[in-house]
Amino acid sequence: MSAADAVTDSLKKMRAEFGDLPDGRPADYIPQLGLADPQAFGLALVSMDGHRYSAGEADVPFTLQSVSKPFVYALALSVLGLDEVIRWVGAEPSGDAFNAISLEPGTGRPANAMVNAGAIVTTALIPDAPDEPAFERILHCLGRFAGRELDVDEEVFTSESVTGDRNRALAYLIRSTGTMPVDPVLAVDRYFRQCAVRVTALDLATMAATLAYGGVNPVTREQVVTAEVAARVLAVMATCGMYDGSGEWLLRIGLPAKSGVSGGLIAVGPARFGIATYSPPLDTTGTSVRGHAALGALSERYGLHLMLNPALPGSTVSLVTTADDLPSAPSADHERALHEKVGVVVAQGAIDFTAAERVLYALDESGPDRSGSVVLDLHDVTSIDSVALSMLHTGLARLSTDGRRAAVVDPRDLLGSPDVVREGTGQDLPRYATRVAAVEGCAQALAGEG
Repeated sequence: MSAADAVTDSLKKMRAEFGDLPDGRPADYIPQLGLADPQAFGLALVSMDGHRYSAGEADVPFTLQSVSKPFVYALALSVLGLDEVIRWVGAEPSGDAFNAISLEPGTGRPANAMVNAGAIVTTALIPDAPDEPAFERILHCLGRFAGRELDVDEEVFTSESVTGDRNRALAYLIRSTGTMPVDPVLAVDRYFRQCAVRVTALDLATMAATLAYGGVNPVTREQVVTAEVAARVLAVMATCGMYDGSGEWLLRIGLPAKSGVSGGLIAVGPARFGIATYSPPLDTTGTSVRGHAALGALSERYGLHLMLNPALPGSTVSLVTTADDLPSAPSADHERALHEKVGVVVAQGAIDFTAAERVLYALDESGPDRSGSVVLDLHDVTSIDSVALSMLHTGLARLSTDGRRAAVVDPRDLLGSPDVVREGTGQDLPRYATRVAAVEGCAQALAGEG
């Protein structure tokens, strides 16, 4: 148990709240997808510090389907550059369904890389290399985004191939306009294989977090694509990723997102997190019913809308140390107890969902061997929003349950009155005016234990 489990608790609450929604049905027009468990519902979140949180069936494998599109688009931009990709595939919202015929009058270009027509062309643009065939290049790139090697579900691939006549028709129609760079049969075969790559919700959250982190995988720390490419992919996801529902999605939920007909759904909070859900029952637009509901609730309750001002990465926790490293050391009587037992976390600035997650993780990591008492210094914190306040209360309660004493430097009562804190944490939380006084109080309590 840890303070940062407050994030997991939030995901579990979303799963409990929306897990019984009866609407939607799996995509049985691809027979193999119709065999998925309709009760499966997993959620996962990956932060910019590489911390991974999950609830429900977040480890259940399923196929990428259309969620592959942003990442292959990123590969095409990386290999060919924006100008060359735009020559073949546009970047305008189509306002149509994912499998619609959305070709630009005069040029025959697909409207964007998120609809099937544009995705087929984007996949066809990936060149064969002497040492790496085009599909192997795609698979390797998807694996770098996920932070592990991925494979193809051959049964789903075969099922899509047998039932994929509409996509073949789209490819031939595009070829008739002169805007298909390879043979249509080859293009569609690669596209079906790309859609049949197996992932989990945790993989998808890591992939989304890589786009959020400027192309750096926050778990492996590998630079998968450049920050410029990541930004361009997010721009197209924001305007086109949810097909004919993209405008309302951005208005209400405010996060670049992409859905897939296997039940996967990703959303990206730039410089904040990547989040993913998996639940096979779909609405009429091909989007997971439960995933849509859960991400909508998370965005509203936690203030995640893109147009809100997020905390800057790295700006929240200014110090994580042990008490003996403080510039003004407490009294010598408690030196040994401090050295062994008291951790110190100093926060600053405005605390929102993302900032609170960093503080909670720092509390877990503070102190020798992640044990003993901990001081949370809020002297330089300017505000704590309601969501972050609830998370901090829950996290501090978890520390107490784990046997760790906590004290705070909270001169402006940002955590609330003593009664409010007691209600939120289930404990009386000692408060002090300065960091040194808080450390002294922890040391005295430790000495009393001895």
